[in-house]
Amino acid sequence: MSERFSRYSKSIIQERALPDVRDGLKPVQRRILYAMNKDGNTYNKGFRKAAKSVGNVMGNFHPHGDSSIYEALVRMSQDWKLREPLIEMHGNNGSMDGDPPAAMRYTEARLSKIAGEMLRDIDKDTVDWVLNFDDTEYEPVVLPSRFPNLLVNGATGISAGYATDIPPHNLGEVIDAVIALQKNPDASLDELMKYVKGPDFPTGGIIQGIDEIKKAYQTGKGRIAVRSKTAIEALRGNKQLIRVTEIPYEVNKLQLVKQIDEIRIAKKIDGIAEVRDESDRNGLSIAIELKRDVDSKGILNYLFKNTDLQVSYNFNMVAIDNMRPERLSLKRALDSYLKFQRSVVKKRTQFDLNKALARQEIVEGLIKALSILDQVIKVIRGSKDKSSARHNLIEQFDFTNNQAESIVNLQLYRLTNTDVTQLNQEAAELAKRIERFRAILADPKQLDLVLRNELRSIKKAYASKRLSQIEAEIENLKISTKVTVPDEDVIVLVSDDGYLKRSSIRSYRASEVNENGLKSDDHPIFMQQLNTRDHLMMFTNKGHLIYRPVFEITDTRWKDTGEHISQTIGLANDEKIIKTVAFKHLNESGSFLIATSDGYVKLTEFAKLLPGRTYKSHASVYEKLKHPDANVVTVEYIDANVKHHQLVVASREGMATRYALSEVSFSGAKSTGVRAMDLRDDDQVVGCQLASEDSVMAIITQRGAYKNLPVAEIPLAGRGRRGVIILKALKAQPHEITGFVSIQPDTMNTALHIFTDRRRVHDVVPVDHPMSERYSNGSFVVDVKTEGQPVSIQKPLN
Repeated sequence: MSERFSRYSKSIIQERALPDVRDGLKPVQRRILYAMNKDGNTYNKGFRKAAKSVGNVMGNFHPHGDSSIYEALVRMSQDWKLREPLIEMHGNNGSMDGDPPAAMRYTEARLSKIAGEMLRDIDKDTVDWVLNFDDTEYEPVVLPSRFPNLLVNGATGISAGYATDIPPHNLGEVIDAVIALQKNPDASLDELMKYVKGPDFPTGGIIQGIDEIKKAYQTGKGRIAVRSKTAIEALRGNKQLIRVTEIPYEVNKLQLVKQIDEIRIAKKIDGIAEVRDESDRNGLSIAIELKRDVDSKGILNYLFKNTDLQVSYNFNMVAIDNMRPERLSLKRALDSYLKFQRSVVKKRTQFDLNKALARQEIVEGLIKALSILDQVIKVIRGSKDKSSARHNLIEQFDFTNNQAESIVNLQLYRLTNTDVTQLNQEAAELAKRIERFRAILADPKQLDLVLRNELRSIKKAYASKRLSQIEAEIENLKISTKVTVPDEDVIVLVSDDGYLKRSSIRSYRASEVNENGLKSDDHPIFMQQLNTRDHLMMFTNKGHLIYRPVFEITDTRWKDTGEHISQTIGLANDEKIIKTVAFKHLNESGSFLIATSDGYVKLTEFAKLLPGRTYKSHASVYEKLKHPDANVVTVEYIDANVKHHQLVVASREGMATRYALSEVSFSGAKSTGVRAMDLRDDDQVVGCQLASEDSVMAIITQRGAYKNLPVAEIPLAGRGRRGVIILKALKAQPHEITGFVSIQPDTMNTALHIFTDRRRVHDVVPVDHPMSERYSNGSFVVDVKTEGQPVSIQKPLN
């Protein structure tokens, strides 16, 4: 099996899938061109049915399926695949939309004029020949290829263990490079690239990445960006239109239009109104009509990045050189072609010389015979037959065998003085030609001059302007969220249990107040109308920060539960979101106040909590906790414009202190902070709130007692003090603070929510309760036996 697979691999590498470096053709292409030329199906004659050409190729040279032969023939006629098509076709030969060609019984084909240059001099022993598959006739091993077809038309193919992708190039540029290499065999790549600037695709487009082109020409491998040629046109009503006039090589136009339209339908970007293919016989044209007042450049960049409007082309310059598959540099490809062309010119010159010498021999014999015509006639008349006449001429007049044969075959009407004059002229002309042929064969410089002149004449006859534009750098496509995210207002909810969702305002308004999709014992901790371009920061009690752009939050109906945060971010079992803050931009200038249960506090600038690349799957750290049992108890965003804040810190066992916010230092995300309060024994901080002189502390205890305490009752002191007692000490069943909030006098009539360990909610209106002194435990508002012990108190959601 190993031996047979090796033979099979060798066969498809050498005789099917890879082009030859000399003529740039695969065997099937070579056989098609040769068979059509042999059949007289050339550019200066009429078209013939493609089926006839396919039949000739299949019957005489290529024993494979007719469909593969026809596909190869059609491809050589497609001017969007080949820079210089080798076949001309009448009828449907496919399209850039991927449409299949008409069946070969309907189409007609002939060789193009430039294909004639591929086959020129093939009848002058310029190439080697081998027997065909059934040994009935000979076929060429390679075509003379009088222009560098491998680089001009490129190649693509996949064989066993090898693949090739050689892009098309400009005919004039490649010929100039061959001539430059001919003059200077030691030319560097930089010198050759003065002529071959890069690929030149038949579909045009813009090529980016001069360094990658150079790398590809140096090593045979490289990757360039090929983008469509576009222009932005202004329309009435402050609208714009992106006009695409050239697309990347081998991109299916229909699929490209479909890709762009799918982006429009799915609203992956907001701003595309309509996509139309307006291509006609005058050329390619795709119209992308935009909505009013949108970022046309941003939309174009998004399309470059997410559709085939821009693609990567990977050079893989593999071809058969000396019967081996080789990855070629530009110089080696040109050098191999140049050596082959020198061989072609040399063999052709030798053929012409031999033919001229043979004719010279005949002409000299005829001239000699005419000078002694009577004697020659007498000898011929005296001979028995043609053979003896030829023998007698050789014996008596010292003619060569070829001369004697031509004299014997000479017709009587040729025996005139005029013929002698013509023969003398022909002899002189032959002498000149023979001298020139011998000079070419004797002097490589003369041979190179002939080759150079022939290449220049081909360039003059067939060269065209460059179609692809080359840009030095591959543009780094930056896409603004203004383009990718629709500008839409939504309702965003984050629940106590960690569910989050966004819903349309229409869905929200169509639902009842309590139909928020959450379980009966869950409740929202954040609910706000936001824009899809806003940003959400969610802080957990274990010092982790979860970032989400609003448009990335699961979009559901308001009646649905939404997505649990653990589906994307791994959190500990006892970890939960305690604070959610929304922002319009990620360039805010404010800071966060962060306090922990073990008595630490800090300020951290907004800029130090910006999301990293892995925000989708990993939470970042915003607070480094010193003790494993510690929790973050407070996270508050402080706008940069707000000044003269005070802090009120309270502990579980009823101690409270107050000091200026300015005493809290700024520190980084992965720091713990400074001492907020002097804790004794097993006491813990339950909260840290911003306050002013006229603020009121709304306090709840584990026994269900509620108390209003004026902040002014707590003396203003320095940071890190133990503070003063704000509860009445009891020996039996002492009260412990489980939570407090700082409220202003003008909000005293707004209900606060008290949450219990049985996941019950009890509302309390502060104005219904009197102001208390420090040594008071307030009044009982929650029945702990039926509702459970209070664990926190919160202001209502906005």
